Amino acid sequence: MKDGENTKSRNFVTALARGLDILRAFEPGSSLLGNQEIAERTGLPRPTVSRLTYTLTELGYLHYNQRLGKYHPAPGVLALGYACLAYYGVRQVARPLMQELADSTNASVALTGRDRLNMIYLENCQGPGSLTVRLDVGSRIPLATTAAGRALLAVLPEGERGYLMEHIERKSGADWPAIRDGIEQAVRDYRMLGYTVSAGEWSDDVNAVGAPLTLPDSTVVAFNCGGPSFHLSRERLHEELGPRLKNLVRNVETMLVRS
Repeated sequence: MKDGENTKSRNFVTALARGLDILRAFEPGSSLLGNQEIAERTGLPRPTVSRLTYTLTELGYLHYNQRLGKYHPAPGVLALGYACLAYYGVRQVARPLMQELADSTNASVALTGRDRLNMIYLENCQGPGSLTVRLDVGSRIPLATTAAGRALLAVLPEGERGYLMEHIERKSGADWPAIRDGIEQAVRDYRMLGYTVSAGEWSDDVNAVGAPLTLPDSTVVAFNCGGPSFHLSRERLHEELGPRLKNLVRNVETMLVRS
């Protein structure tokens, strides 16, 4: 269920929400899950999980591997994913520019959208070397500590950003003061520089810059450009990658308006 959302409305279908929570439990790197693992990830009772996984299997959204006693996503889920990606025409417009930036910097350049308190990869381009951070389409990264997530937060209206920060605080525990400071700094950076930075805050050895883009329908997505910290120093983030990513977003925005 959506973080912090009031689910007491009479129109809210709890069974549907639980079924979607089960599908969300499958992520890159963990595509085979048993009922017990799904129950642990979703917080749902195992009998409920068993009924829902059976139903999702019958509908073609999960496949049951009898030998392993586990489930994995079936083509029905893939069809939904492609329908979603097809909606984001920005992918086709941005990809050549993203690949050019990735090749010239030997970095990873990604297009992301928000999924609850995460950012999910909608597109990803890799540089020619082995130094890039390799995440596939569909991978999730945190909203609060990554350059892309902070870029999205920085451009949201204050009320919406505050709402999300309340839920980030609930999940962050003792780490919240540092995370809050990082987000507030990102807002200032975006206003002054046009991009945000995450230097070792998501992963100790990863540095990145991020820049948001508001689509014509008001949906906000975010680009990032990053890689290992020994390859992309803080100085390089500000002197090269940040300005170039900001320029990429400006060019994509112009091309979308013309299309």
